Amino acid sequence: MDNSSGVGVIDKAAQVLDALEAGPTTLAQLVAATGLARPTVHRLALALVHHRLVSRDIQGRFVLGSRLVELASAAGEDRLIASAGPVLMQLRDATGESAQIFRRQGDWRVCVASAERPIGLRDTIPVGTQLSMKAGSAAQVLLAWEDHDRLLEGLQSARFTPTVLAGVRRRGWGQSLGEREPGVASVSAPVRGPSGRVIAAVSISGPIERLTRQPGRLHAEVVCNAGRLLTEALRKNND
Repeated sequence: MDNSSGVGVIDKAAQVLDALEAGPTTLAQLVAATGLARPTVHRLALALVHHRLVSRDIQGRFVLGSRLVELASAAGEDRLIASAGPVLMQLRDATGESAQIFRRQGDWRVCVASAERPIGLRDTIPVGTQLSMKAGSAAQVLLAWEDHDRLLEGLQSARFTPTVLAGVRRRGWGQSLGEREPGVASVSAPVRGPSGRVIAAVSISGPIERLTRQPGRLHAEVVCNAGRLLTEALRKNND
């Protein structure tokens, strides 16, 4: 399908932004993804950085910029967050544990919605919290379906292994025991956008003594169902 608007520079900038949707991207990867000439991609990317539509991570790779989040919030178009509240509360009530949604931003995963366990010992992760992409079941889920190069890059210094990520892809969910923080367990499942790409992870987390050393056995089904509900909500809103 021809996605051309007839305004060349806008179409090319949109190609760059579309390519960055998958995560941190080098200039060479942007050139390959867009099919545009390297000088053109470089010029467009730097212009988008100037307007904060694109940013650079600590390794110099291009990532989607904070201005996009601000615009989405101002327009009220963040369909994931709009759909999150009831699903997270159902998940919290079904499991008795705190529930969260994480998105990847560069080398971090950011909590964009949460429903806290009201009483007792809990794993509190406020909205806006940045956590490592190197540990935890949400990081596993956000990385497991990446392309080969990003997968290898993400595994460097990670607390989990390629075998763990293969298991996440096979089962459709991830679990962790003390990866992010000693004594804390978690279970996560993917949330997919209308294109089928994993855009977020929905999770529960709490003390290992309550979730046990096999938290997925207890809670994977209900967490995966939450992921499906959010995925369906995004698809309906896209129709």
